[in-house]
Amino acid sequence: MAKKSGLGRGLDALLPDYEEALTQIDSPILTGPEDERDLVREIPINAIDPNPDQPRRTFDPETLAALAASIAANGVLSPILVARGDGKRYTIIAGERRWRAARQANLETIPAIVRDWDEIKRQEAALIENIQRDDLNAIEEAAGIAKLMQQYSFTQEQAAERLGKSRPAVANLLRLLTLPEVIRNAVIDGSLTAGHARVLAGIDDKARQLELFTHTLRMGWSVRQLEAAAKEVHKEKNQPRPKPDLPVEYESLLESIRSATGLKAEISGTKAKGRIILEYADEESLQRLWELFDTQS
Repeated sequence: MAKKSGLGRGLDALLPDYEEALTQIDSPILTGPEDERDLVREIPINAIDPNPDQPRRTFDPETLAALAASIAANGVLSPILVARGDGKRYTIIAGERRWRAARQANLETIPAIVRDWDEIKRQEAALIENIQRDDLNAIEEAAGIAKLMQQYSFTQEQAAERLGKSRPAVANLLRLLTLPEVIRNAVIDGSLTAGHARVLAGIDDKARQLELFTHTLRMGWSVRQLEAAAKEVHKEKNQPRPKPDLPVEYESLLESIRSATGLKAEISGTKAKGRIILEYADEESLQRLWELFDTQS
């Protein structure tokens, strides 16, 4: 039986010598052979670039300032993970928050482990590291997963396997990206929980979705209260709509259309404005309709 990849189990699984490397923070800069690649080396902060595929887009200024103060007093206790880029530059795989705080603390170098990873592992490691160390909000997490799937043609099941999540959990996260921007922003700024957002994502009617979102914020609804309101929306949707009574002449017209086309037909509206809907069940029915109109031209 093939051994499963470490991806999805955490950063320690990706870096088997990670704990040992922590004891080598004061090591000099290393440029040695491949067997020294897990040793910690001090790299100039200005030689490091953030990962453009980093799923995290917001960093809380207060927590970043607190981390910077801690780093100024105690140094960077956990090395970041970088990949060699062009020339003498490096790209962050995991640890951008520590790198930002170190820059804020005016450090000239930062302890790092250098790896030559392909792009797919960079994206996976960046997402896993953020989830475990300083949780992404649900929208950022969903956006990171969506980008991973798009760039590498992953199915939901493949993405779930690599991230150590269930497929339904990934599917529920991705559904949040279908929410209107105002609701997504509320999740990002913390005024709406991911639980509330998941309930709203299950409502197809955008108008009712926004209506329940507004009520949730105004009334301080719990997730359970919102779920109860959403159930009422679903009940309304499933109730058959009564067909409006048509004038007698409309019924006659409808029968004529059905007879001429051989198709199911409906009329809705008023004498001033409305629409006629023709429904065909197969290609043959559509072809007959095409021929009917073609003979009239």
